[in-house]
Amino acid sequence: MALNDIQLSSYGKMSIQSSPVSRMMASFAVDFRDNYDINLGVGYVNEKTIPRDFIQEAQENVLLNPQKYRAALNYGGPKGSVNLKKSLKQFMIQNPDNGLDEELLADKEIIIGANGATSLLEGLTQILRKGIVITADPIYYIYCNFLERIGFQILAIPEDEQGIRIDILKEKVESLGNRKHEIIFFDIVTVNNPSCIILSNERRRELISYATELSIDLDRKIPVILDKAYEGLVHDSSISGLQSGFVYDPMNIVYEIGTLSKILAPGLRIGYMIGENNDFLKGMIQRVSDVGFSAALVNQEIASYMLDHHAAAQIGKVNAGYKDKATQVKNWLNQLLGNYLETNTGGQAGFYYYLTFKTIETHDQSLFFKYLARITGNPDIDGSEDKKFPRIIYIPGTYCVHKSGELVEIGKRQLRLSYGFEDLNSIHTAVKYIKDACDYVENHS
Repeated sequence: MALNDIQLSSYGKMSIQSSPVSRMMASFAVDFRDNYDINLGVGYVNEKTIPRDFIQEAQENVLLNPQKYRAALNYGGPKGSVNLKKSLKQFMIQNPDNGLDEELLADKEIIIGANGATSLLEGLTQILRKGIVITADPIYYIYCNFLERIGFQILAIPEDEQGIRIDILKEKVESLGNRKHEIIFFDIVTVNNPSCIILSNERRRELISYATELSIDLDRKIPVILDKAYEGLVHDSSISGLQSGFVYDPMNIVYEIGTLSKILAPGLRIGYMIGENNDFLKGMIQRVSDVGFSAALVNQEIASYMLDHHAAAQIGKVNAGYKDKATQVKNWLNQLLGNYLETNTGGQAGFYYYLTFKTIETHDQSLFFKYLARITGNPDIDGSEDKKFPRIIYIPGTYCVHKSGELVEIGKRQLRLSYGFEDLNSIHTAVKYIKDACDYVENHS
């Protein structure tokens, strides 16, 4: 006897079909050839930046010092390691540029996510009621896709060279009319993924000021979530003094989410959230408990030791490495693709460049994409069935702009290129293939 299918929630139904990025990456992963195909799409950190020796040293010291790192191999608590939270606060205060001191942090609580910063972003969707989320366009496509599947609506606001446009933000909010009351929170990645536009101090102040006005207007606090995942990777020496949002926050509406993945190791899965200790944060702590009880306590203690003993040297090394790669890659982009590019952002922080072509379309149905994926149907371009020529993976701009935003058309001519994971020789080879793809499209248009 045939039974009806398992009953799914609305989120479950929305999740049956994976996101476009997931589908694309999964299709490549099936037969991706290491040291042959080149992945400029994956947002992995460079393996050479992961401090294996320091982590081994930290683990040994944690396990040999049970007085300080108590029960490190046992369950932790949902608020996070006391040692790690103390180390994080000290780490923040030691940064002379962010405007933080002990007084400003005195009334702030830090919680540690169950599984990196992503688990905290997921927690927001369970603690806050459904409604409208304001973010910058291009969007952080992975999280925004999740938000929409779970029932939130995205209001995506274009950015300029300083970050989200406050003038357009005000216009868009006013155009909502009574639906303005459905605004639930702001989600702003301070070094935007994918564009790597850095949210300037002035724009932070304007954003928080406007969110404060909106909170007063709606008679409830509208939290501003500042996702600082890449802010530890500002490697352009001309960029300095990026201040914490707390400096501009008289009403305690700012919450910052950070991660140690980019400066230490993603595998430690350390993400944290800091803000006013209120019912919202208490709910987030319970969410941590619900989904994992806590992050692995030994990883938290390793991270604490690393922050206390090796943070400055490690961050310096990581940023020096990414700065060198960013400089090299920018030169190749200018030399090989300069005639085809309209704009190019990034290369100052994180490990992405975001390219806008003058006329070349980059979406997954474009000839450009098919050339680099080796699916044109032309053996001279694709190679044989037994031996495809090297394939280049990138993130098309159509995945990075919101489908209801103002950048849909320009997104067809954009792509995100990661210089984080692959080595420079592979990236140089990839950029040459990208030029070949551009030449091919020009000759066949």
